[in-house]
Amino acid sequence: MSDAQQDIDQLVKNNDIVLFMKGSASFPMCGFSGRAVQVLKACGVDTKTLTTVNVLENDGIRQGIKEYSNWPTIPQLYVRGEFIGGSDIMMEMYQSGELQQVINGKAA
Repeated sequence: MSDAQQDIDQLVKNNDIVLFMKGSASFPMCGFSGRAVQVLKACGVDTKTLTTVNVLENDGIRQGIKEYSNWPTIPQLYVRGEFIGGSDIMMEMYQSGELQQVINGKAA
């Protein structure tokens, strides 16, 4: 496992909710990342306590997260160590009510 992947692994395992994105929760730098933040806000997640990782600041993380999750796109959401998906999956799960259950720790 590369250093970047070890860093990713620690972030995912040590934080309840982690969003790997372009930009930050207060200043998303792409539409998909912005939508992911909005979906989390709609689920009641406080963006001040949300752990976000700006992949634009570290190319190792930017590439490493794609390998870590075996998922080609960013943003990527992890809840309690579990990979949830990107913004499209987050939106679908939100619309069905499943994402709120996952975030609140209730079985879907």
